[in-house]
Amino acid sequence: MGAAPVADALAERAYEPVIGLEIHVQLSTRTKMFCGCELSFGEQPNTRTCPVCLGLPGTLPVTNAEAVHFGLMIGMALGCEPAPRSIFHRKNYFYPDLPKGYQISQYDIPLARDGRLGDIRIHRVHLEEDAAKLVHAGASGRIHGAEASAVDFNRGGTPLVEIVTEPDVRSAAQAAEWLRLLRVTLRQLGVSDVNMEEGSLRCDANVSIRPAGEATLGTKTELKNMNSFRFLERGVNAEVARQEELLREGGAVTQETLHFDPRTGALSPLRSKEEAHDYRYFPEPDLVPIAPTEEMLERARSALPELPAQRAERLESDMGLVPDTARLLAFRSDLGDFFERAAAARVGDDSKAIANWIVGELVANIGDADPADTKLEPESLAALVGMVREGTVAGSAAKDVLTTLVAEGGDPAEIVEAENLGAAGGDELARVVDQAMADQADAVEKIRAGNDKATGAVMGAVMRATEGRADGAEVQRLIRERL
Repeated sequence: MGAAPVADALAERAYEPVIGLEIHVQLSTRTKMFCGCELSFGEQPNTRTCPVCLGLPGTLPVTNAEAVHFGLMIGMALGCEPAPRSIFHRKNYFYPDLPKGYQISQYDIPLARDGRLGDIRIHRVHLEEDAAKLVHAGASGRIHGAEASAVDFNRGGTPLVEIVTEPDVRSAAQAAEWLRLLRVTLRQLGVSDVNMEEGSLRCDANVSIRPAGEATLGTKTELKNMNSFRFLERGVNAEVARQEELLREGGAVTQETLHFDPRTGALSPLRSKEEAHDYRYFPEPDLVPIAPTEEMLERARSALPELPAQRAERLESDMGLVPDTARLLAFRSDLGDFFERAAAARVGDDSKAIANWIVGELVANIGDADPADTKLEPESLAALVGMVREGTVAGSAAKDVLTTLVAEGGDPAEIVEAENLGAAGGDELARVVDQAMADQADAVEKIRAGNDKATGAVMGAVMRATEGRADGAEVQRLIRERL
């Protein structure tokens, strides 16, 4: 086969991404991983340090018991098997923000392994310490006439849990969606504030591609420190496109660590990808192994709340909600809690309708805000949904009532009466429909000829005449009856 046919074959080949994620979670303990310095964010640089987290000679680390507890909770929440015995290792490498010249982490015997969250398998969950933070001053922060970088050691030693997935992710969108599920799960556990803007949750993505249908893995690259869902999705898509272009042109992917610039969309190499032997791992001689007792395991198990994935399944099976609605209510615990209180307030089965009003009209009204921070009570929303079902108020008018309830609170029935928003019906509605059909004679003839879209003109005239108080289904019934 000549060069041209080979090039054509490569250009036509379909590729699929193979993505694994590595997520670093800063734990919300009171103190650091191996010393007594209190954790903080936004303090003056280098004010939360001690000889231990600065790596001064002669100091000894002591493992934070609460960090171990949180790590066990995370492992159990992700369906992992806690190790009966795990050990810390020294991961040796030099960066200016790593004062000891090594990081205390876990290598071949992690805290937990072999779990699953949603469709993605979890390879391992392990404990480690965070590095310090480099602050690049730029031209405005010159020292002795040169651009400079400074180190803030406040973050150094912060407890981290690293969660490593299997390479089960097949698209950038799936990666971002799964990270959202992980984030809300961790927030529900209460082990971290998972604030991506402040670096409490950071994600690395290992990206490779392979010909569709093949099982062999391609050469992977690593995108470092994605700190937003959009950043992650854009970065992965850019790297998949770069690798596809390389292979279609007959080139080869080099294993390396990359930086994605969200402002320009550019990818730039940071360093060649290290392997385990590059870090010269060896057991940390100053720390005893972690051997969780049954009491420690039971404490972690009993601390687990109902997790978002479990809540979504329950809302589907027990309350009959469609999967997308159940997931939204489960992923946003504020909405889920509001829904369950509203559903419990109704004697009749309005659960599906209440859920639809929450994920539709209420979210459109309040956005990302917590409904508990508005004047709307769950019982009031339940009552309003019941009034719509009973025909006391039309759906369009009920939206106006909801806006009032969110801003001012109150009783929906009283608002309907005070604002004269009660549903138009009976003889009143029949007269309005007759008048609308007379005024829209051309539309009526089109309806008779089979053009159902023309019904909209008659419907619009009825809604204008009743100021939105008419029930759409009842209006359509009356139109059909008269035809």
